[in-house]
Amino acid sequence: MNDAVPTRSTLWKWTVCGLLLCASMLMYMDRQTLPSVATRVSREFNLSQEQYGILEMRFGYAFALGSLVFGFVADKWSVRWLYPAVVVGWSLMGFLTGLVESYPGLLLCRTLLGFFESGHWPCALKTTQRLLARDQRTMGNSVLQSGASFGAILTPLVMNWMLAGRTEPGVWRQPFLIIGSLGVLWLVAWFTLLREADFSKAAFSLAESGGGQVATPDGERSFWRIVFSRRFFVLTIIVACINICWQLIRAWLPKFLQEGRGYTESAALYFNSLYYIATDVGCLGAGIISLWLVKRGLAVHSSRVAVYGLCAALTALTTLAAFAPKGWGLLGLLLLVGAGALGLFPCYYSFTQELSTRHQGKVTGLLGFVAWVTSSPFQKLFGRLVDRTGSFDLGLALVGWLPLIAFVFLLLFWNWPPRSRCKLE
Repeated sequence: MNDAVPTRSTLWKWTVCGLLLCASMLMYMDRQTLPSVATRVSREFNLSQEQYGILEMRFGYAFALGSLVFGFVADKWSVRWLYPAVVVGWSLMGFLTGLVESYPGLLLCRTLLGFFESGHWPCALKTTQRLLARDQRTMGNSVLQSGASFGAILTPLVMNWMLAGRTEPGVWRQPFLIIGSLGVLWLVAWFTLLREADFSKAAFSLAESGGGQVATPDGERSFWRIVFSRRFFVLTIIVACINICWQLIRAWLPKFLQEGRGYTESAALYFNSLYYIATDVGCLGAGIISLWLVKRGLAVHSSRVAVYGLCAALTALTTLAAFAPKGWGLLGLLLLVGAGALGLFPCYYSFTQELSTRHQGKVTGLLGFVAWVTSSPFQKLFGRLVDRTGSFDLGLALVGWLPLIAFVFLLLFWNWPPRSRCKLE
Protein backbone atom coordinates (compact mmCIF):
# COMPACT_ATOMS: atom_id res chain seq x y z
CA MET A 1 0.00 0.00 0.00
CA ASN A 2 2.77 2.41 0.95
CA ASP A 3 4.58 1.65 -2.32
CA ALA A 4 1.67 2.83 -4.49
CA VAL A 5 2.51 5.85 -6.62
CA PRO A 6 0.52 8.79 -5.22
CA THR A 7 -1.49 10.98 -7.54
CA ARG A 8 0.06 14.43 -7.27
CA SER A 9 -1.41 17.71 -8.48
CA THR A 10 0.49 20.35 -10.42
CA LEU A 11 0.17 22.68 -7.41
CA TRP A 12 1.85 20.08 -5.21
CA LYS A 13 4.79 19.72 -7.61
CA TRP A 14 5.45 23.45 -7.72
CA THR A 15 5.06 23.66 -3.96
CA VAL A 16 7.90 21.14 -3.69
CA CYS A 17 9.95 23.29 -6.09
CA GLY A 18 9.26 26.20 -3.75
CA LEU A 19 10.60 24.07 -0.90
CA LEU A 20 13.75 23.41 -2.93
CA LEU A 21 14.07 27.17 -3.44
CA CYS A 22 13.94 27.54 0.34
CA ALA A 23 16.69 24.94 0.74
CA SER A 24 18.91 26.82 -1.71
CA MET A 25 18.18 30.05 0.16
CA LEU A 26 19.03 28.53 3.55
CA MET A 27 22.21 27.00 2.15
CA TYR A 28 23.46 30.36 0.89
CA MET A 29 22.39 32.18 4.06
CA ASP A 30 24.41 29.74 6.17
CA ARG A 31 27.34 30.20 3.78
CA GLN A 32 27.24 34.01 3.67
CA THR A 33 26.74 34.64 7.39
CA LEU A 34 30.48 34.44 8.05
CA PRO A 35 31.57 36.85 5.27
CA SER A 36 28.94 39.29 6.52
CA VAL A 37 30.60 39.49 9.95
CA ALA A 38 34.15 38.64 8.82
CA THR A 39 35.62 41.86 10.23
CA ARG A 40 34.05 41.26 13.67
CA VAL A 41 35.12 37.61 13.77
CA SER A 42 38.67 38.42 12.60
CA ARG A 43 38.96 41.05 15.32
CA GLU A 44 37.62 38.81 18.11
CA PHE A 45 39.80 35.82 17.19
CA ASN A 46 42.76 38.01 16.21
CA LEU A 47 42.93 36.48 12.73
CA SER A 48 45.26 37.53 9.97
CA GLN A 49 43.84 37.93 6.48
CA GLU A 50 45.57 34.68 5.51
CA GLN A 51 43.88 32.82 8.37
CA TYR A 52 40.50 34.08 7.20
CA GLY A 53 41.43 32.95 3.69
CA ILE A 54 42.18 29.48 5.07
CA LEU A 55 38.60 29.30 6.40
CA GLU A 56 37.27 29.86 2.88
CA MET A 57 39.86 27.50 1.40
CA ARG A 58 38.84 24.65 3.71
CA PHE A 59 35.19 25.29 2.90
CA GLY A 60 35.95 24.97 -0.82
CA TYR A 61 38.03 21.80 -0.49
CA ALA A 62 35.30 20.18 1.59
CA PHE A 63 32.69 21.24 -0.98
CA ALA A 64 34.75 19.65 -3.76
CA LEU A 65 35.09 16.38 -1.86
CA GLY A 66 31.43 16.38 -0.92
CA SER A 67 30.41 16.93 -4.54
CA LEU A 68 31.97 13.61 -5.47
CA VAL A 69 30.71 11.79 -2.37
CA PHE A 70 27.10 12.96 -2.45
CA GLY A 71 26.93 12.74 -6.23
CA PHE A 72 27.57 9.01 -5.89
CA VAL A 73 25.49 8.49 -2.74
CA ALA A 74 22.43 10.25 -4.17
CA ASP A 75 22.21 7.55 -6.86
CA LYS A 76 22.40 4.79 -4.24
CA TRP A 77 20.39 6.01 -1.25
CA SER A 78 16.87 7.34 -0.89
CA VAL A 79 16.87 11.09 -1.50
CA ARG A 80 13.87 11.43 0.81
CA TRP A 81 16.23 10.63 3.70
CA LEU A 82 19.56 11.81 2.31
CA TYR A 83 18.37 15.33 1.48
CA PRO A 84 17.10 16.21 4.97
CA ALA A 85 20.27 14.64 6.40
CA VAL A 86 22.50 17.06 4.50
CA VAL A 87 20.22 20.02 5.35
CA VAL A 88 20.43 19.12 9.04
CA GLY A 89 24.19 18.68 8.64
CA TRP A 90 24.88 22.13 7.23
CA SER A 91 22.31 23.79 9.53
CA LEU A 92 24.00 22.23 12.55
CA MET A 93 27.41 23.42 11.40
CA GLY A 94 26.04 26.93 10.92
CA PHE A 95 24.47 26.84 14.39
CA LEU A 96 27.66 25.55 16.04
CA THR A 97 29.70 28.31 14.38
CA GLY A 98 27.88 30.71 16.70
CA LEU A 99 29.16 28.77 19.71
CA VAL A 100 32.85 28.24 18.87
CA GLU A 101 35.47 29.74 21.14
CA SER A 102 38.64 29.17 19.09
CA TYR A 103 39.99 29.38 15.59
CA PRO A 104 40.34 25.55 15.24
CA GLY A 105 36.66 25.22 16.15
CA LEU A 106 35.75 27.83 13.59
CA LEU A 107 37.86 26.02 11.01
CA LEU A 108 36.16 22.68 11.73
CA CYS A 109 32.66 24.12 11.47
CA ARG A 110 33.44 25.92 8.22
CA THR A 111 34.95 22.76 6.71
CA LEU A 112 31.98 20.57 7.61
CA LEU A 113 29.59 23.27 6.43
CA GLY A 114 31.15 23.06 2.96
CA PHE A 115 30.99 19.27 2.96
CA PHE A 116 27.29 19.06 3.85
CA GLU A 117 26.26 21.97 1.59
CA SER A 118 27.68 20.13 -1.42
CA GLY A 119 24.97 17.49 -0.96
CA HIS A 120 22.26 20.02 -1.77
CA TRP A 121 22.72 20.04 -5.55
CA PRO A 122 22.69 16.29 -6.31
CA CYS A 123 19.71 15.80 -3.98
CA ALA A 124 17.76 18.78 -5.31
CA LEU A 125 18.37 17.91 -8.96
CA LYS A 126 17.43 14.31 -8.27
CA THR A 127 14.17 15.59 -6.78
CA THR A 128 13.21 17.69 -9.81
CA GLN A 129 14.14 14.78 -12.07
CA ARG A 130 11.84 12.42 -10.19
CA LEU A 131 8.88 14.72 -9.72
CA LEU A 132 8.69 16.84 -12.87
CA ALA A 133 8.00 15.96 -16.48
CA ARG A 134 10.87 16.48 -18.88
CA ASP A 135 9.41 19.68 -20.28
CA GLN A 136 8.95 21.11 -16.76
CA ARG A 137 12.42 20.47 -15.40
CA THR A 138 14.16 23.52 -16.79
CA MET A 139 11.64 25.75 -15.06
CA GLY A 140 11.87 23.66 -11.91
CA ASN A 141 15.65 23.96 -11.87
CA SER A 142 15.36 27.72 -12.44
CA VAL A 143 13.16 27.99 -9.34
CA LEU A 144 15.67 25.87 -7.44
CA GLN A 145 18.65 27.98 -8.54
CA SER A 146 16.93 31.27 -7.74
CA GLY A 147 16.95 30.36 -4.06
CA ALA A 148 20.71 30.93 -3.91
CA SER A 149 20.24 34.47 -5.19
CA PHE A 150 17.47 35.13 -2.69
CA GLY A 151 19.76 33.90 0.08
CA ALA A 152 22.63 36.12 -1.06
CA ILE A 153 20.35 39.16 -1.25
CA LEU A 154 18.56 38.52 2.05
CA THR A 155 21.55 37.61 4.23
CA PRO A 156 23.11 41.10 4.46
CA LEU A 157 19.68 42.63 5.16
CA VAL A 158 18.91 40.07 7.87
CA MET A 159 22.38 40.52 9.37
CA ASN A 160 21.97 44.29 9.42
CA TRP A 161 18.63 43.94 11.17
CA MET A 162 19.95 41.46 13.76
CA LEU A 163 23.13 43.39 14.55
CA ALA A 164 21.37 46.80 14.48
CA GLY A 165 24.63 48.70 14.93
CA ARG A 166 25.53 46.86 18.15
CA THR A 167 29.27 46.54 18.71
CA GLU A 168 29.61 44.52 21.92
CA PRO A 169 31.85 41.40 21.68
CA GLY A 170 30.06 38.22 20.68
CA VAL A 171 26.97 39.90 19.24
CA TRP A 172 27.89 38.37 15.85
CA ARG A 173 27.04 34.91 17.22
CA GLN A 174 23.27 35.42 17.31
CA PRO A 175 22.71 35.35 13.51
CA PHE A 176 24.50 32.00 13.25
CA LEU A 177 22.21 30.52 15.90
CA ILE A 178 18.99 31.85 14.38
CA ILE A 179 19.76 31.10 10.72
CA GLY A 180 21.14 27.68 11.61
CA SER A 181 17.90 26.82 13.41
CA LEU A 182 15.74 27.47 10.34
CA GLY A 183 16.74 24.10 8.88
CA VAL A 184 14.40 22.40 11.38
CA LEU A 185 11.39 24.15 9.85
CA TRP A 186 12.46 23.01 6.40
CA LEU A 187 12.78 19.45 7.69
CA VAL A 188 9.17 19.41 8.92
CA ALA A 189 7.88 20.74 5.59
CA TRP A 190 9.91 18.15 3.63
CA PHE A 191 8.54 15.12 5.45
CA THR A 192 5.03 16.58 5.41
CA LEU A 193 5.03 17.05 1.63
CA LEU A 194 6.93 14.01 0.36
CA ARG A 195 6.65 10.25 0.71
CA GLU A 196 9.05 7.50 -0.26
CA ALA A 197 6.80 6.49 -3.16
CA ASP A 198 7.35 9.93 -4.73
CA PHE A 199 10.94 8.87 -5.52
CA SER A 200 10.15 5.41 -6.88
CA LYS A 201 10.91 4.26 -10.42
CA ALA A 202 7.19 4.14 -11.07
CA ALA A 203 6.86 7.80 -10.11
CA PHE A 204 9.78 8.66 -12.38
CA SER A 205 8.19 6.80 -15.31
CA LEU A 206 4.92 8.60 -14.67
CA ALA A 207 6.70 11.97 -14.71
CA GLU A 208 8.56 11.04 -17.91
CA SER A 209 5.37 10.10 -19.67
CA GLY A 210 3.95 13.48 -18.77
CA GLY A 211 6.64 15.28 -20.68
CA GLY A 212 6.15 13.76 -24.10
CA GLN A 213 8.38 11.21 -25.81
CA VAL A 214 11.13 9.83 -23.64
CA ALA A 215 14.61 10.33 -25.04
CA THR A 216 16.54 7.20 -25.87
CA PRO A 217 20.25 6.76 -25.13
CA ASP A 218 22.46 7.99 -27.92
CA GLY A 219 25.52 6.40 -29.41
CA GLU A 220 27.99 8.95 -28.09
CA ARG A 221 31.61 8.20 -27.43
CA SER A 222 32.74 7.01 -24.02
CA PHE A 223 32.96 9.24 -20.99
CA TRP A 224 36.74 8.98 -20.84
CA ARG A 225 37.14 10.04 -24.46
CA ILE A 226 35.13 13.14 -23.57
CA VAL A 227 37.29 13.80 -20.50
CA PHE A 228 40.46 13.69 -22.59
CA SER A 229 39.04 15.79 -25.40
CA ARG A 230 40.15 19.29 -26.33
CA ARG A 231 36.81 20.81 -25.40
CA PHE A 232 36.84 19.30 -21.92
CA PHE A 233 40.32 20.77 -21.42
CA VAL A 234 38.98 24.20 -22.41
CA LEU A 235 36.07 23.81 -19.99
CA THR A 236 38.41 23.01 -17.10
CA ILE A 237 40.21 26.29 -17.78
CA ILE A 238 36.93 28.19 -18.01
CA VAL A 239 35.35 26.76 -14.88
CA ALA A 240 38.54 27.24 -12.86
CA CYS A 241 38.92 30.88 -13.92
CA ILE A 242 35.30 31.96 -13.50
CA ASN A 243 34.92 30.16 -10.18
CA ILE A 244 38.12 31.64 -8.72
CA CYS A 245 36.90 35.08 -9.73
CA TRP A 246 33.37 34.57 -8.38
CA GLN A 247 34.36 32.94 -5.09
CA LEU A 248 37.10 35.44 -4.21
CA ILE A 249 34.84 38.44 -4.76
CA ARG A 250 32.00 36.72 -2.86
CA ALA A 251 34.19 36.02 0.16
CA TRP A 252 36.20 39.26 0.32
CA LEU A 253 33.82 41.98 -0.87
CA PRO A 254 32.49 42.89 2.62
CA LYS A 255 36.05 43.09 3.97
CA PHE A 256 37.21 45.15 0.99
CA LEU A 257 34.43 47.68 1.52
CA GLN A 258 34.89 47.97 5.28
CA GLU A 259 38.63 47.60 5.78
CA GLY A 260 39.83 48.70 2.36
CA ARG A 261 37.53 51.66 1.70
CA GLY A 262 36.21 52.61 5.12
CA TYR A 263 32.52 51.86 4.67
CA THR A 264 30.51 51.12 7.79
CA GLU A 265 29.35 47.58 8.39
CA SER A 266 25.76 48.63 7.76
CA ALA A 267 26.58 50.32 4.44
CA ALA A 268 28.65 47.32 3.32
CA LEU A 269 25.83 44.90 4.10
CA TYR A 270 23.25 46.96 2.24
CA PHE A 271 25.54 47.21 -0.77
CA ASN A 272 26.17 43.46 -0.65
CA SER A 273 22.45 42.89 -1.22
CA LEU A 274 22.49 45.36 -4.11
CA TYR A 275 25.53 43.56 -5.52
CA TYR A 276 23.66 40.25 -5.69
CA ILE A 277 20.69 41.92 -7.34
CA ALA A 278 23.16 43.07 -10.01
CA THR A 279 24.46 39.52 -10.40
CA ASP A 280 20.90 38.31 -11.02
CA VAL A 281 20.42 41.00 -13.64
CA GLY A 282 23.66 39.95 -15.32
CA CYS A 283 22.69 36.28 -15.29
CA LEU A 284 19.30 36.92 -16.88
CA GLY A 285 20.77 39.51 -19.23
CA ALA A 286 23.30 37.02 -20.56
CA GLY A 287 20.50 34.70 -21.63
CA ILE A 288 18.43 37.49 -23.15
CA ILE A 289 21.34 38.91 -25.16
CA SER A 290 22.33 35.45 -26.39
CA LEU A 291 18.77 34.80 -27.58
CA TRP A 292 18.63 38.23 -29.28
CA LEU A 293 21.90 37.54 -31.12
CA VAL A 294 20.58 34.22 -32.43
CA LYS A 295 17.41 35.92 -33.67
CA ARG A 296 19.62 38.42 -35.46
CA GLY A 297 21.21 35.55 -37.38
CA LEU A 298 24.29 34.72 -35.32
CA ALA A 299 25.01 31.02 -34.79
CA VAL A 300 24.09 29.64 -31.36
CA HIS A 301 27.63 28.81 -30.30
CA SER A 302 28.94 32.11 -31.61
CA SER A 303 26.32 34.01 -29.62
CA ARG A 304 27.40 32.24 -26.44
CA VAL A 305 31.03 33.09 -27.11
CA ALA A 306 30.15 36.74 -27.73
CA VAL A 307 28.15 37.00 -24.50
CA TYR A 308 30.92 35.29 -22.56
CA GLY A 309 33.42 37.80 -23.95
CA LEU A 310 31.18 40.73 -22.96
CA CYS A 311 30.75 39.39 -19.42
CA ALA A 312 34.50 38.75 -19.10
CA ALA A 313 35.17 42.35 -20.14
CA LEU A 314 32.80 43.59 -17.42
CA THR A 315 34.50 41.39 -14.84
CA ALA A 316 37.89 42.87 -15.76
CA LEU A 317 36.61 46.21 -14.44
CA THR A 318 37.92 45.06 -11.05
CA THR A 319 41.16 46.74 -12.16
CA LEU A 320 39.42 50.12 -12.25
CA ALA A 321 37.54 49.37 -9.03
CA ALA A 322 40.82 48.57 -7.27
CA PHE A 323 42.08 52.09 -7.92
CA ALA A 324 38.76 53.89 -7.41
CA PRO A 325 38.27 55.88 -4.18
CA LYS A 326 35.30 55.47 -1.90
CA GLY A 327 32.17 56.75 -3.59
CA TRP A 328 29.46 56.08 -6.15
CA GLY A 329 31.99 55.48 -8.92
CA LEU A 330 33.50 52.56 -7.01
CA LEU A 331 30.12 51.08 -6.18
CA GLY A 332 28.93 51.40 -9.79
CA LEU A 333 32.01 49.60 -11.05
CA LEU A 334 31.46 46.79 -8.56
CA LEU A 335 27.86 46.37 -9.71
CA LEU A 336 29.05 45.99 -13.31
CA VAL A 337 31.65 43.47 -12.14
CA GLY A 338 28.93 41.48 -10.35
CA ALA A 339 26.69 41.44 -13.42
CA GLY A 340 29.55 40.16 -15.56
CA ALA A 341 30.78 37.61 -13.00
CA LEU A 342 27.48 35.73 -12.78
CA GLY A 343 26.64 36.26 -16.45
CA LEU A 344 29.60 34.02 -17.27
CA PHE A 345 27.96 30.96 -15.74
CA PRO A 346 24.99 30.49 -18.12
CA CYS A 347 27.47 30.59 -20.99
CA TYR A 348 29.66 28.00 -19.28
CA TYR A 349 26.68 25.70 -18.63
CA SER A 350 25.75 25.94 -22.32
CA PHE A 351 29.28 25.00 -23.33
CA THR A 352 29.13 21.89 -21.14
CA GLN A 353 25.91 20.86 -22.90
CA GLU A 354 27.74 20.81 -26.22
CA LEU A 355 29.91 17.93 -25.02
CA SER A 356 27.41 15.19 -24.34
CA THR A 357 23.86 14.31 -23.43
CA ARG A 358 24.41 10.79 -22.15
CA HIS A 359 27.26 11.80 -19.84
CA GLN A 360 26.00 15.25 -18.85
CA GLY A 361 25.74 14.42 -15.14
CA LYS A 362 29.25 13.02 -14.86
CA VAL A 363 30.70 15.86 -16.90
CA THR A 364 29.01 18.46 -14.70
CA GLY A 365 30.05 16.71 -11.48
CA LEU A 366 33.69 16.37 -12.49
CA LEU A 367 33.90 19.98 -13.64
CA GLY A 368 32.27 21.07 -10.37
CA PHE A 369 35.01 19.22 -8.49
CA VAL A 370 37.64 20.98 -10.62
CA ALA A 371 36.00 24.35 -9.90
CA TRP A 372 36.23 24.05 -6.13
CA VAL A 373 39.61 22.33 -5.96
CA THR A 374 41.21 25.09 -8.03
CA SER A 375 39.44 28.06 -6.44
CA SER A 376 39.87 27.06 -2.80
CA PRO A 377 43.65 27.58 -2.36
CA PHE A 378 43.33 31.06 -3.84
CA GLN A 379 41.37 32.13 -0.77
CA LYS A 380 44.46 31.60 1.36
CA LEU A 381 46.74 33.20 -1.24
CA PHE A 382 44.47 36.23 -1.50
CA GLY A 383 44.59 36.68 2.27
CA ARG A 384 48.37 36.30 2.30
CA LEU A 385 48.67 38.95 -0.40
CA VAL A 386 46.52 41.33 1.65
CA ASP A 387 48.67 40.71 4.72
CA ARG A 388 51.88 41.41 2.80
CA THR A 389 50.70 44.48 0.90
CA GLY A 390 48.38 45.87 3.54
CA SER A 391 45.75 46.36 0.85
CA PHE A 392 43.03 44.48 -1.00
CA ASP A 393 43.67 46.44 -4.20
CA LEU A 394 46.26 44.31 -6.00
CA GLY A 395 44.35 41.05 -5.50
CA LEU A 396 41.10 42.63 -6.63
CA ALA A 397 42.75 44.18 -9.70
CA LEU A 398 44.17 40.83 -10.82
CA VAL A 399 41.27 38.46 -10.14
CA GLY A 400 38.92 40.10 -12.62
CA TRP A 401 41.18 39.20 -15.55
CA LEU A 402 40.90 35.45 -15.09
CA PRO A 403 37.68 35.08 -17.17
CA LEU A 404 39.40 36.93 -20.05
CA ILE A 405 42.32 34.49 -19.89
CA ALA A 406 39.82 31.64 -20.21
CA PHE A 407 38.21 33.52 -23.12
CA VAL A 408 41.50 33.31 -25.03
CA PHE A 409 41.60 29.53 -24.52
CA LEU A 410 37.99 29.33 -25.71
CA LEU A 411 38.79 31.19 -28.92
CA LEU A 412 41.98 29.26 -29.65
CA PHE A 413 41.20 25.68 -28.68
CA TRP A 414 37.46 25.01 -28.72
CA ASN A 415 37.57 23.63 -32.28
CA TRP A 416 34.52 25.46 -33.55
CA PRO A 417 31.86 23.35 -35.30
CA PRO A 418 30.76 24.24 -38.85
CA ARG A 419 28.25 27.10 -39.13
CA SER A 420 25.49 24.83 -40.42
CA ARG A 421 25.83 22.61 -37.37
CA CYS A 422 25.77 25.58 -34.99
CA LYS A 423 22.43 26.67 -36.35
CA LEU A 424 20.91 23.32 -35.46
CA GLU A 425 22.18 23.37 -31.87
